[in-house]
Amino acid sequence: MAQVHPTAVVHPGAQLHETVEVGPFAVIGPKVKIGAGTRVGPHAVIEGRTTLGERNRVFQFSSLGAAPQDLKYAGEDTELVIGDENQIREFTTLHIGTAGGGGATRVGHRNLFMANSHVAHDCVVGNGCILANSAALGGHVVVEDHVIFSGLTAVHQFTRVGKHAFVAGGTMVVMDVPPYCMAQGDRAELVGLNTVGLERHGFTEEQIGRIKEAYKVLFRSKLQIAEAVARLKAEMGGHAEIDHLLDFISQSKRGLTR
Repeated sequence: MAQVHPTAVVHPGAQLHETVEVGPFAVIGPKVKIGAGTRVGPHAVIEGRTTLGERNRVFQFSSLGAAPQDLKYAGEDTELVIGDENQIREFTTLHIGTAGGGGATRVGHRNLFMANSHVAHDCVVGNGCILANSAALGGHVVVEDHVIFSGLTAVHQFTRVGKHAFVAGGTMVVMDVPPYCMAQGDRAELVGLNTVGLERHGFTEEQIGRIKEAYKVLFRSKLQIAEAVARLKAEMGGHAEIDHLLDFISQSKRGLTR
């Protein structure tokens, strides 16, 4: 049996691994599934059709799986799916999806959601990301791996943020942020590359050099984006880091942060 504090309220329909710990006054709903080694802190609320993987830490007063803040939501049976080894700090909110957005909000592995951060309906968050205090993702946002959002940042709905991007404190993101880039300001503008993050994640000097050259062609030359992409494909195509950057750009619907 899971270790459940006597003051916690756990619905009989909830599925908790025997190694799960539930703190005082926590509330866990009937459609919740919680994997091995996960700890749920005092006064946390986990409801809706929410699945947590293994070894997550849910801190006090956080709210997972509540109905989305979307007036179109009509009570449909959508879900929130969270992977392994995430830290979900105080007063964080992660909501279930909507039928119009694919029916699920998805969070990967080893992410850190600091206090008061928010992930709205139908978002997809990759692996190894950090949302600092009061960072907020609007609905349908896609965040790739190893992205850092500094405190008090906000991301407009349907926006995408590429892997290894860095978003500075207080930034308002309204257009797609390409992989590897740093963005800041109201409204966000690119201010260079996240070379420190790339080095920390094992990118070689050659890879970083190619990314720097691609950045210059895309955002410092006088070429139109389509022309810059064509040039980079011809000159640097076949390198994984460049191919990913160009693929991200080709899929942009809101336009790119420049």
